[in-house]
Amino acid sequence: MKVKDNLARDLLDIKAVQIDKDNYFTWTSGIKSPIYCDNRLTLSYPNVRKKITEEFVSLVEGMEEQPEIIAGCATAGIPHAAWLADRLGLPMIYVRSKPKAHGKGNQVEGELPAGKKVLVIEDLISTGGSSLQAADAIRQEGGIVTGVAAIFTYGLEKAKETFQEAGIPLSTITGFDQLLEALAADGKLDEQSKMELLAWRDHM
Repeated sequence: MKVKDNLARDLLDIKAVQIDKDNYFTWTSGIKSPIYCDNRLTLSYPNVRKKITEEFVSLVEGMEEQPEIIAGCATAGIPHAAWLADRLGLPMIYVRSKPKAHGKGNQVEGELPAGKKVLVIEDLISTGGSSLQAADAIRQEGGIVTGVAAIFTYGLEKAKETFQEAGIPLSTITGFDQLLEALAADGKLDEQSKMELLAWRDHM
């Protein structure tokens, strides 16, 4: 829990995560939210991205099914997948949000032999839709998706249900709950505001 709290603080420090209860952010999905996470900013902070890679390594080491290939979700998951694959000495592929409009029309880029176990790396889990689309593309190419691992999750019930229905394990380094705990512990979030934010999340 301590590592998750500390990483949440790192994301806050570099403004990769922002909270504004008065002026809601609009996600790509159209959801109005008091929290916004942009983990692309982690690319510019070597110490933070190193911590993220180390935590991904720890997650992989604790998995029952060890991946044979690391897959990055376009676009923000790609660099983290590359750093993880390099640390583990594993092949890497990446998955486009949709098939390429020209050339060979690939959606999965890189070599993916059929029957290989693949771990999908994502920067952020909101509803889980984009991650599961990537997993489906890998499955269509003959890969076996062992799970999805992400830096941050909003912890929405919809995402939990979606992953359960798909039968794909989800692992995350840190998330909404750890973020609120860190803010509260640092005296930056009062109890009422914390409850309001949790109520928003739990009713999404």
